[in-house]
Amino acid sequence: MGAVTALGETTEALWDGVLACDSGVGPVTRFDLTDHTVRIGGECTDFDPGKYIDRKAAKRLDRFAQFAMVAADSAAKDSGLDFQSLDGKTTGVIIGSGIGGLWELEEQHLRLVQKGPKKLSAFTIPKLMVNAATGNISMAYNAQGPSTAVATACASATHAMGDALRAIQHGYAEVVFTGGSEAALTPLGLAAFAAMKALSTRNDDPTHASRPFDRDRDGFVLGEGAGLLIFEELEHAKARGARIYGEVLGFGMSGDASHITQPAEDGTGAALAMTRALENAGLDPEAIDYVNAHGTATILGDIAETIAIKRVFGDHADKLAISSTKSQLGHLLGASGGVELVATLMGLYHNVAPPTANLDEPDPQCDLDYVPHQPRDMRIRRAISNSFGFGGHNATIVVGKLD
Repeated sequence: MGAVTALGETTEALWDGVLACDSGVGPVTRFDLTDHTVRIGGECTDFDPGKYIDRKAAKRLDRFAQFAMVAADSAAKDSGLDFQSLDGKTTGVIIGSGIGGLWELEEQHLRLVQKGPKKLSAFTIPKLMVNAATGNISMAYNAQGPSTAVATACASATHAMGDALRAIQHGYAEVVFTGGSEAALTPLGLAAFAAMKALSTRNDDPTHASRPFDRDRDGFVLGEGAGLLIFEELEHAKARGARIYGEVLGFGMSGDASHITQPAEDGTGAALAMTRALENAGLDPEAIDYVNAHGTATILGDIAETIAIKRVFGDHADKLAISSTKSQLGHLLGASGGVELVATLMGLYHNVAPPTANLDEPDPQCDLDYVPHQPRDMRIRRAISNSFGFGGHNATIVVGKLD
């Protein structure tokens, strides 16, 4: 696994920050915020791709693809795989991103307006296209197997991981880089989400701005980064003595078919994704110990997810440990599911439920156990991670300890 987040540039930095209940949210530093109503975000402030990948190559990548390449480098090293000796035809790359190269799009549009069409970079399209992360990773690791990019807003990474699971199950690949990457914390990205009234406006108190399930939540915090994992066919991994964080057991998805940005208020779409994931895994609801919630800290979203969890788990919902990693990182949009599955698997591996930061006064309509403030030592046998995106896209992935 590999992660680049506002808590650091490695999986270890992410997990250490999660356990300490640190916040990666702060004032945005990469552009002028004079006229912006929202001035905070989960920014990767010290990110330097040149520490991990060739600097010349990095200049030909948008920031979202840089995040992906660095996370892929970490995941590759963590896996212990020798990609030079692997069969490239059975190695795949399936990466999600909700928006892709927004930094490049804004920069080149500004150049077009100010200097004219002849001054545009020849790398404009290769940098801004949503599949740039997938393409560059596939070339770096000679991955000639399944190679696709997924764009389903905030469900992108989890949909990508579902596709990776199926690619292995159907025999198309033995090893797949998967997850998601996003770098939409740009002048346009921040202003556009602010214009929707989707973002928290706690500019004077950024570390407490992301408040999933809290009564005083006022919107999500825009974040950036990447979470990449290597899915590997089980016998292939066992044969080489790989360290296995957990087993991917099932995947489910659905569509709300109700509103382009708001979730179905009765939680039907989210519940259907969770139900299908459990059915795909061959598990009863009672088999789940922990839920990494989508938990964005929007008024409607947190309530709808709570209702959905109750629909699926019934009386067992009160026994679940549930938390939102977005309380510490902000919302990484299309990358969120990848980062959150990394955190979920670390929790599974170490028997720790990550906390929900800033949950001081739970919303009366969000009345489940959201692991407030501090991580919780507990045996986690199986867990699910939820991702729900604009457009009504819902995705749930199930993981478990390897017996």
